[in-house]
Amino acid sequence: MEHLQPIIQVKHLTHTYGAGTPFQRSAVEDLSFEVYPGEFLGIIGHTGSGKSTLIQHLNGLLKPTSGQILLNGRDIWAEPKKIREVRFRVGLVFQYPEYQLFEETVYKDIAFGPANQGKTGEALDRSVREAARLVGVRDEQLDKSPFELSGGQKRRVALAGVLAMEPEVLILDEPTAGLDPAGRENLMANIRDFHRNRKTTVILVSHSMDEIAQNTDRILVLKRAKILMSGTPAEIFTRSGELLSAGLDVPEVTRVAMALRERGLDVDPAVYTVEALERQLLALRGRAGGC
Repeated sequence: MEHLQPIIQVKHLTHTYGAGTPFQRSAVEDLSFEVYPGEFLGIIGHTGSGKSTLIQHLNGLLKPTSGQILLNGRDIWAEPKKIREVRFRVGLVFQYPEYQLFEETVYKDIAFGPANQGKTGEALDRSVREAARLVGVRDEQLDKSPFELSGGQKRRVALAGVLAMEPEVLILDEPTAGLDPAGRENLMANIRDFHRNRKTTVILVSHSMDEIAQNTDRILVLKRAKILMSGTPAEIFTRSGELLSAGLDVPEVTRVAMALRERGLDVDPAVYTVEALERQLLALRGRAGGC
């Protein structure tokens, strides 16, 4: 994607909490990287590694202590009075977003953001219904109170409220946290469909290495406020030993491949999808059968 112009550029970003006090600490320190149009970027790292602080800079919820955030080549803080427009263009869905639902009906909750953008009438109605459809909220649920819905359904409503604003970049902070396995997979399937159909840039923050491995084009690994490594899933999970040494996890299938390798099987210990491991095992069986 490097031949494309980045949609977001992070340049030497540092954010210091408690500056000038005994409690001063840098939550992110001298971070520089780029995000490209249509990319699905994963961000991983320990609690306290700087993930949440970083993503809150990407749409101007936090202002850098030093450094810049560029959106389509323009510093988002060049005109502070217009920072609200940046937040419409870069949509951020916080962890447990269902706690931010507050309207009388699902429809009104989804409509809140686009109405604040100035949409009215048919344009507003179209945005609400299309966003609801994208995340699997049914028409008959639109007139219900959001508080009558299950946790997974509430999560979809909150996501729809951001999608209805038609952001250029969608940032998701632990979108499946607290959901059961079926709920997690259903929500990630909605997000994958949205990304595939709309070609919107998506940034996914997750503790689930399987979620990151199965969905992203590129991964950014943070450790102690800095970038530890960056690359494609194949490049990152080739360094599984380094990830584990840093106290991070790897996908379950990678752990299985590493264990098989330790037992003498000729499999790639950096494999990160079930399909890839299955192909390797079938190839091994074929070679054994041919002996």
